[in-house]
Amino acid sequence: MSEVRLRFAPSPTGFLHVGGARTALFNWLLARKQHGTFVLRIEDTDVTRSTQQSVDAIFEGMKWLGLDWDEGPFFQSDYFPVYKEYIDKLVAEGKAYKCYCSVEELEAKREKALAEGGKPKYDGTCRNLPPQEDDGRPYVIRFKTPKEGATTWNDLIKGKVSFENAELDDLIIQRTDGTPTYNFVVVIDDVTMKITTVIRGDDHVNNTPRQILIYQALGAPVPVFAHVPMILGADKARLSKRHGATSVMAYRDMGFLPEAMVNYLVRLGWSHGDEEIFSLQDLIEKFSIENVGRSAGVFNPDKLMWLNAHYIKTGDPVRLADLLVPFLKERGVDPAQGGPDLVSVIKTLQERAKTMLELADGALFYYSDELSYDEQGVAKAFNADTPALLTALVEKLAALPALDQAHIEQAFKELMAEKGIKLGQVGPAVRLALSGTTASPGIYEMIEVLGLAETKKRIERAIAVLAK
Repeated sequence: MSEVRLRFAPSPTGFLHVGGARTALFNWLLARKQHGTFVLRIEDTDVTRSTQQSVDAIFEGMKWLGLDWDEGPFFQSDYFPVYKEYIDKLVAEGKAYKCYCSVEELEAKREKALAEGGKPKYDGTCRNLPPQEDDGRPYVIRFKTPKEGATTWNDLIKGKVSFENAELDDLIIQRTDGTPTYNFVVVIDDVTMKITTVIRGDDHVNNTPRQILIYQALGAPVPVFAHVPMILGADKARLSKRHGATSVMAYRDMGFLPEAMVNYLVRLGWSHGDEEIFSLQDLIEKFSIENVGRSAGVFNPDKLMWLNAHYIKTGDPVRLADLLVPFLKERGVDPAQGGPDLVSVIKTLQERAKTMLELADGALFYYSDELSYDEQGVAKAFNADTPALLTALVEKLAALPALDQAHIEQAFKELMAEKGIKLGQVGPAVRLALSGTTASPGIYEMIEVLGLAETKKRIERAIAVLAK
């Protein structure tokens, strides 16, 4: 293991969304590439909004994507005594102070600053008060931000970023109820967990100078930062529910494969030449945070669908069968209770399916006891000669030495030669009899998968129901 340590630190206030999943993925890939450590930390200090349901959803999403962690999960709520020690240390060293200004006073100061054309930041009223005994008045603790100079860092994605310290106010690091604030606990966690590299969304850029100053005040190493551009919808607005699902697990429920989602997320901002298809192992070998672009990625559902179709088409039918079972059960079908082999069924469908939902819908006719028939198809495919042709076909299939596609094709050729017909005069009727529709897998494939007995049963039923 190298000394490189990265972390993913979501807040458990909802599902694992697309942007968070991409951030987790970038951290995970860099940790794996550099043989470092990937830490999972749950930032649950917002006790009013954090829920166990959200924690479970984050774990479920990461496991579905294949993003395993080396250390954790750690929960910030378990470390309040540690945060208190660091706050007390900063106060004792004169690097933080108690602020007794009331909410009303602070609002008045902000309004005055705005009226004078200034920025509505804290004016430092309590900054230089001498230490005093608590007299029962509520107070917050503020970090004493340097007034001179600038805070600068070399961002792995954005390049050099700099903030004038005079533009930063004295950050509250402890609320009146004694709980620490986000910008403070993040630093303490990264210090105690020895995080060396922080990859996060660029909505955190404004937090970074404040956090760097706290690292410096503690005499702790400052990690390397990389701020990833946000993900936008097609209208170039920040990705939200109005653009479609933003939960990673919603895409699983819509029939997307995790490898398609990983492949798509990594390409939202990162590139490796003109390549589009990447396995996880490919990504570990080729990923570089420096190749993440500075502009926002635009979420394109069509591109995700294209990738998903590719992974279904090229996927292992055995694995796809395992993944498909829950979708079939939702549709009232349990392949374990009988019917054709599910792996064989999938082989006939995966060439054309774009999602697992399509794959499940396409498989239903294989497990149906009584098909309904497409009326327009029936009108085109069935005529007075059809029953005799179908009956003759069943006889030829029954006489085959083996019911594989090569022999099945030969049976059709013999029938066509004997009857002087073309495939179009019998094939559509067979398709309807076996699947109930005019759009299905290949006729020879279906017969092979259904087997002789089921094929005979379906053809005989179609003759009885549809023959006129």
